[in-house]
Amino acid sequence: MQSNGSPTHNGDAQTSSSAQNGAEPEPSASSSNGVEVTQVAEGLEKAKVVLSRSDEDIVRLIGQHLNGLGLHRTAELLMAESGCRLEHPSAAKFRELVMAGEWEQAEEVLSELKSLLDKPQAALKMKFLLLEQKYLEYLEDGQVIEALYCLRNELTPLKFNTERVHQLSGYIMCSTAEELRERAEWEGKGPKSRAKLMEKLQAYMPPSVMLPPRRLQTLLSQAIELQKERCPYHNTKNEDSLQNMSLLLDHVCSRKQFPCRTRQILSEHCDEVWFCKFSNDGTKLATGSKDSTLNVYEVNQITQEAKLLRTFEGHQYGVSYLSWSPDDVYLIACGPEECSELWVWNVQTGELRVKVSQSPEDSLTSAAWNIDCKRFVCGGTRGQFYQCDLDGNVMDSWEGVRVQCLQYKKDGKTVLASDTHHRIRGYNFEELSDHNLIVEDHPIMSFSVDDSGRLALLNVATQGVHLWDLQDKVLVRKYQGVTQGFYTIHSCFGGVNQDFVASGSEDNKVYVWHLKRELPIAVLAGHTRTVNCVTWNPQIPGLLASASDDGTVRLWGPAAADDESDDLPCLSPLEGTVRVLEKDKPSAESDDSTDTDDEV
Repeated sequence: MQSNGSPTHNGDAQTSSSAQNGAEPEPSASSSNGVEVTQVAEGLEKAKVVLSRSDEDIVRLIGQHLNGLGLHRTAELLMAESGCRLEHPSAAKFRELVMAGEWEQAEEVLSELKSLLDKPQAALKMKFLLLEQKYLEYLEDGQVIEALYCLRNELTPLKFNTERVHQLSGYIMCSTAEELRERAEWEGKGPKSRAKLMEKLQAYMPPSVMLPPRRLQTLLSQAIELQKERCPYHNTKNEDSLQNMSLLLDHVCSRKQFPCRTRQILSEHCDEVWFCKFSNDGTKLATGSKDSTLNVYEVNQITQEAKLLRTFEGHQYGVSYLSWSPDDVYLIACGPEECSELWVWNVQTGELRVKVSQSPEDSLTSAAWNIDCKRFVCGGTRGQFYQCDLDGNVMDSWEGVRVQCLQYKKDGKTVLASDTHHRIRGYNFEELSDHNLIVEDHPIMSFSVDDSGRLALLNVATQGVHLWDLQDKVLVRKYQGVTQGFYTIHSCFGGVNQDFVASGSEDNKVYVWHLKRELPIAVLAGHTRTVNCVTWNPQIPGLLASASDDGTVRLWGPAAADDESDDLPCLSPLEGTVRVLEKDKPSAESDDSTDTDDEV
């Protein structure tokens, strides 16, 4: 008996493929509509072909799917003409008895199947599942004596899964069928619970005896998932693959669906824009500039357009870094290295919550919020590293750490800090402990962490963008194409499942990579000076913002529905093509602006 999926025929475990195709159909294989399949098979005898093992597997999969659709007669004719057998006769009988609730007879057939099972313990586990269903159905029917007999004389002697047996014994105290179903997390007597039982039982039988449930659908779903993983532009939320995607063509996402077009240009700042960041709920966009102002825009979730909501002024040295509180109520604004203070603004009221300034010699260039929204950390390259409360009081401090960038881990205890020694270290303010995570060979200008807390994206001076695994402490990938000198450029994760990475560049462009690809899948042109920061909307996968020294913030989105420009399909896994988009600068107010795409 083969256990690799090759079916057997007429009860003979060693029958060859050619013999199977030439064998007469079994008398039991008759149509449910009264048409004898054997008569049809006789007329097709001359047309039979010898099937390979893979062809037999495919025929069986199709037969199983046809049965699942209720096309039993068609499935029987297929099996008869091909000479294949969908499943072992004993397995078919076993399924029939389980679905009918004939437990004693099902146990007898299980004994016949025992020799066909791969693992010695499989028959014991299957018998336990049968008796468990039998016991629960007795209880639901109010047959307590029969249920007790099953528990004491059939389940307990198996000496298997005693913990579960103890649980089952407690169900006798259930006063109603509803209580029983709730406590047992069971759907009750009937075809639904028996079908679920049958799926559990099938897991113990080799495919040569009985195919796994819905095997064809499983294989098709796996194929579609693989195609989506290989699609560099796939940026739509998860859907039921088989219901919403065609099986007739390979999955290909259009570049038009990806945020490669300038949808809006924000030009309210009158000097270089150093930073931009979407709020956690995606409804707001904050931008910081050298012109000493911090702008907050309202982002329309339908049109994906931004409208100026508030302007916060008074940042003498400009705003070079921003951090939203987890609840999006507060926004921290930091300045460049020469700035010794930071501001905590209440975005909802427009009021200044607190201004933190410990010493005029301090440098507070970066900050990060604790998940409790009541504490934050801040620091700079002159050796300041504080943990503060919402009133600006310093709760803890770490001496001598020259901080370049900060991130708070979701455990609420550990702070990740990059320093001037090319490291990222973890600091625990409660235990006053620290440890190394990452060491680079060049200065780490900035870094961000994905939602899982495992991956870190680093902008490394003269090297570009690096992806690190913080858990395994290994360099995963170096992304190519970006121009990174000693300017502080901020990159980000984004898109559905954060499958993408985007970064600004000193060559005035925005680079976008798929997380698993080193070469960029898109290069977005439009800015006229260095792009300092890129942020991806966490709620709208197709919305990206970039801030530049040219004094503008660009919102990037998919092409408009009526865009008639030539479309380009996804890059193949082996292609290294990079598309430079948005050569023309569209107007924020004009709807009839045109964009050109050039390939390099």
